Amino acid sequence: MAPPPSTAQKSPSPSQPSGKSEVSDLKLQLRQLAGSRAPGADDSKRDLFKRVISYMTVGIDVSAAFSEMVMCSATSDIVLKKMCYLYVGNYARCHPDLALLTINFLQKDCRDEDPMIRGLALRSLCSLRVPNLVEYLVAPLGSGLKDGSSYVRMVAALGVLKLYHISAATCFDSDFPVMLKSLMLTDPDAQVVANCLLVLQEIWNLEANKSEEASREREALLSKQIIYYLLNRIKEFNEWAQCLILELVSKYIPSDSNDIFDIMNLLEDRLQHANGAVVLATIKVFLHLTMSMNDVHQQVYERLKAPLLTLVGSGSSEQSYAVLSHLHLLVMRAPMLFSSDYKHFYCQFSDPSYVKKLKLEMLTAIANESNTYEIVTELCEYAGNVDVPIARESIRAVGKIALQQYDVNAIVDRLLQFLEMEKDYITAETLVLVKDLLRKYPQWSHDCIAVVGNISSKNVQEPKAKAALIWMLGEYSQDMPDAPYILESLIENWDEENAAEVRLHLLTAAMKCFFKRPPETQKALGAALAAGQADTHQDVHDRALLYYRLLQYDVSVAERVVNPPKQAVSVFADTQSSEVKDRIFDEFNSLSVVYQKPSYMFTDKEHRGPFEFSEEMGNLSLGQESMDNTPRYDESDKDLLLGTSEKEENGAPSANGSTASGYSAPHDYNSSLVSLSSQTRPEPATSDPSLPKHSSHGNIAIDDLLGLGVPAAPTTPPLSLNPKAALDPGTFQRKWGQLVISISQECSIDPQGVAVLTTPQALIRHMQASSIQCIASGGQSPNFKFFFFAQKDDKSPSYFLVECIISTAAGKAQVKVKADDASASEAFFALFQSALSKFGML
Repeated sequence: MAPPPSTAQKSPSPSQPSGKSEVSDLKLQLRQLAGSRAPGADDSKRDLFKRVISYMTVGIDVSAAFSEMVMCSATSDIVLKKMCYLYVGNYARCHPDLALLTINFLQKDCRDEDPMIRGLALRSLCSLRVPNLVEYLVAPLGSGLKDGSSYVRMVAALGVLKLYHISAATCFDSDFPVMLKSLMLTDPDAQVVANCLLVLQEIWNLEANKSEEASREREALLSKQIIYYLLNRIKEFNEWAQCLILELVSKYIPSDSNDIFDIMNLLEDRLQHANGAVVLATIKVFLHLTMSMNDVHQQVYERLKAPLLTLVGSGSSEQSYAVLSHLHLLVMRAPMLFSSDYKHFYCQFSDPSYVKKLKLEMLTAIANESNTYEIVTELCEYAGNVDVPIARESIRAVGKIALQQYDVNAIVDRLLQFLEMEKDYITAETLVLVKDLLRKYPQWSHDCIAVVGNISSKNVQEPKAKAALIWMLGEYSQDMPDAPYILESLIENWDEENAAEVRLHLLTAAMKCFFKRPPETQKALGAALAAGQADTHQDVHDRALLYYRLLQYDVSVAERVVNPPKQAVSVFADTQSSEVKDRIFDEFNSLSVVYQKPSYMFTDKEHRGPFEFSEEMGNLSLGQESMDNTPRYDESDKDLLLGTSEKEENGAPSANGSTASGYSAPHDYNSSLVSLSSQTRPEPATSDPSLPKHSSHGNIAIDDLLGLGVPAAPTTPPLSLNPKAALDPGTFQRKWGQLVISISQECSIDPQGVAVLTTPQALIRHMQASSIQCIASGGQSPNFKFFFFAQKDDKSPSYFLVECIISTAAGKAQVKVKADDASASEAFFALFQSALSKFGML
């Protein structure tokens, strides 16, 4: 038998071991080199370590060499250390029993003279994430937070977060949050400060729902002293850390207008930063700070234009799109402020299609009397673009501008010229737009019908365009001589038409044409009704049957139903509600702006952020009745910004915001930071105790089968509520996160109430009669969710917050109550239950 070839003759592929003995050979070679001081030993170890890492990377189990790898780690070669730490971190989770072998050498490396090795060892030690080894992390982390090297302190700060995720109790027992806060306020290294801030934010966000103390600590991070301390040092941080700080500042609630101007002066130079993320984060701060100051808010928009337009023109197409998405959001909120900059949104030849589409939307939004001609002229050039989707979008943009009542005469002429270009997709898009124009401007019917009548229906294949053409044939059949005969030819090819939308329009057009030209259309209408009743599509069948029975009942009645006098459409419905747009604006500088939808629409619940209320509010709509005092935004407002129901008149003069960018915050904010770092640490959060049980009143009977009458509703407890209570969503969210649940109870709902509860508004109006306001609601039958609030009528700021989840299928409501005054919770719950039990009763 021939001996196997030697490794010198043929070396195996790193990703394909030559046989089962390959790992054994690696172990043997590693064991021979362990502890070797011979020249070149480290080079040999490197080669072997590289092979082990290669096998591990492609999924080959090399955990059998764990002890040998640990023995070979006794070296001063930092490259070997890194590879060994990588190997150990990979297999420690799968083999926690083997991870115990690494503790000694990792702890030893944590005391090494080289700060790089100390930091790497500490990072690897914290990355083991084995619960049984938590006790070995405390001492190295404590030493790391006090280490003289900033790199080690930076690693130790992140290590505290890893320890928290393994064992939160150990983290709090070791006073690490207190140490991090002290380090954040005193450390000279900016990256260490940033890491401490990141860790503290995550810890307190996760603990806020479990502990009132943790909630206060989270609020403390938004204190004036800490905010100004971080802002005064913001130039020392890298881009990532600056974005972290700016995101924190955007949540800060300033005390007065001077506070707002101080912060804006400190951040003025950040608008000229080369990094787009920093600029967008700064813009978010400016927008959120000035939302209650109309004049200043408008000046902020003017100030933000130049930095954003500069960013759009620099960098990659992807970056331009991200910046354009945020600029698009601002343009949609205040189009008049950007109307003079329309040329910046002209499409460039090199722009990708997704950038061009966004620019077309912005050109449509900013069009007004002064720039309509130039914008429409530019858009008409795009109609002949080789990129068909962009050509379609440009035609739609022209139509949208026409619907905005700007220079309609010229725009209609341009649209009718598109019909003469004899390109199928241009004709299709134009027909759809002409239909909408005729609905809004009936006076243009003569000119439009003259051109549309020359179009052959055989050349229109797209369902929407064919449906638009058929609509015009029916609506203006008296002005189109061939309308009955065109409809007849289309009805003859009924079975060849696949789109139900077209068949539905054919039925309606045939009816309209019959009422205007009965002799010519009678045969076509009969064929359409027969084909419609035999159609397999339910909507088509039902409409044909409806028309047939209407004609059978009374022709004059049928005409009043199908072809009544129409008024011109004044405004077309927006595809997005104002609540959704405001939610996207609240999530400025996030993917929500890029996707043009709130985060709850594209993220799982567990990934929507740390605030429980924010997660739950995602798919709820704000109750309009309770939002009368909160700012709403409407681009049709006179000042184009902040169209609130109650304008705030105490805005500070705008001149205060024009100081130099070298402005520094008052020093007394920095001098008071020492006291902040010495606060007592919070107790570790424990599991919530079982909620107290409350005796519920007798449930109302489902039905009075014996004829004894409906039982009386529970008597109203002696608690008076303020009928004009008001609470903004931000305060509600903050209170919901801070307060603990005082009552959690299931209630029954009367069957009459179940029958009435088809939409959330029915219950909202009913509860308002009991001075219980709704701030958010959502869902659809059979499941609804509400957030209510009420206020004591004793001039005190004591609020009751309620989460109410109703299942109409079960006739049950799960109610959770939180209160500023917990002693009054039971009385309020009885009142709430009483009001809920009366829902649906006459």
